[in-house]
Amino acid sequence: MYQKVKGTYDLLPKDTAKWIAVERAIRNVSKLFNYKEIRTPIFEKTELFHRSVGDSSDIVSKETYDFLDRGNRSITLRPEGTAGVVRSYIENKIYAEASSISKMYYMGPIFRYERPQKGRYRQFSQFGAEMFGSNSPMADAEVISYAVSILKSLKINDVTVHINSLGGKESKMLYREALVKHLAPGINNLCGDCQTRYQNNPLRILDCKVDQENELLLNAPSTIDYLTNEDKTHFESVLAFLDVMKVDYVVDKNLVRGLDYYTNTVFEIKTSIANLGAQNTICGGGRYNNLVSDLSGPATPAVGFAFGFERLLLVLEALEYQGDIDYTHLFIIGLGDSVKEDVMQMTNRCRMGGLITETDLNNKNLKQQFKQSEINNARFIAIYGENEKLEGKINLKDKQNNTEVTIDKHQLYNYIVAELMKPAPSSCSSCGEEDSCDTCGGE
Repeated sequence: MYQKVKGTYDLLPKDTAKWIAVERAIRNVSKLFNYKEIRTPIFEKTELFHRSVGDSSDIVSKETYDFLDRGNRSITLRPEGTAGVVRSYIENKIYAEASSISKMYYMGPIFRYERPQKGRYRQFSQFGAEMFGSNSPMADAEVISYAVSILKSLKINDVTVHINSLGGKESKMLYREALVKHLAPGINNLCGDCQTRYQNNPLRILDCKVDQENELLLNAPSTIDYLTNEDKTHFESVLAFLDVMKVDYVVDKNLVRGLDYYTNTVFEIKTSIANLGAQNTICGGGRYNNLVSDLSGPATPAVGFAFGFERLLLVLEALEYQGDIDYTHLFIIGLGDSVKEDVMQMTNRCRMGGLITETDLNNKNLKQQFKQSEINNARFIAIYGENEKLEGKINLKDKQNNTEVTIDKHQLYNYIVAELMKPAPSSCSSCGEEDSCDTCGGE
């Protein structure tokens, strides 16, 4: 028997309702913020990720799925979504379009060769959003508000934004000098990866998972203390805009993020809701003003974020989120071979009219078909046998209202639509009886 590859999973039909509901919430909120969907390939040239994510990052150095194709070209399954979107932005000259600001979002599979654990897989699904063309702190604040709004639309209200600023090129250079000086006395006591990063990219040391509790790293200087006046003003403005939008945040001086392309604002959204294991981060992002030009595009400021669906679903599981209710409008029970063509005709008519309709395909008896209608959570059950065919009628049960009628079979679709459009019955506020209540005199 074949089994799935380690670090992957099957999303079964019984679980897709939650995913569909989450995707719909994302699309609805994205529309409010005027973001349009973009779809890029799941694999790119390996060089793209070396240039964007960075050779010294854990993702590129340890976690990518690389292979040579039949043309001996080095290809990589995408380990994150931003690089592909930026490549598309440049290649398709989206920057030349009339609007100076481009807002895009994406959803799709991401691949990283890392140790599988709760909520983390080697193939996982990611949602991300990117805004190109604005260096305004308003853009940073809008993107953060966008991410928070998606979570709150899913009733994930217990969230806090952790935010920091890395500054621009000058600020980063000043901070790098201070960090190297701070780390020098104890660098040999850190892990091998950190010692390598000390020579190539010392900022990556702050993102180390092995020595994250080491006193040397805990007492490292803060990036905020080395910001230029311009970068400091930008960061303070971002915080001010978050304040007026009532977005909860804390300034986290140790936050650096794990990708080399970030500049200025970086942020993570965390929750105290249980179910995420050791890590409580559900979203991360920041500004990357140099990435477009680094990938041979025009100088273009940009900011974005991403989160993993699987970790989001773990949070929703803790909140007992059910997603869309699985239901069927109509189940048509056919009794006898002579009615099968009529049943198929009625089934198809109802489906084409927008009703979720099911019928038996395996010659089950009446009792078995009733059982199947229950499994399908059907509100209406139509019973059509040889007698009904002779009379041109069909029996219809409404399980919600506990009623049963016999109608002309040609009126089946119109009757059900009319019933579905009726408002739900009102209830007595005093005792719960429907409509005006004679029991207690309430209304």
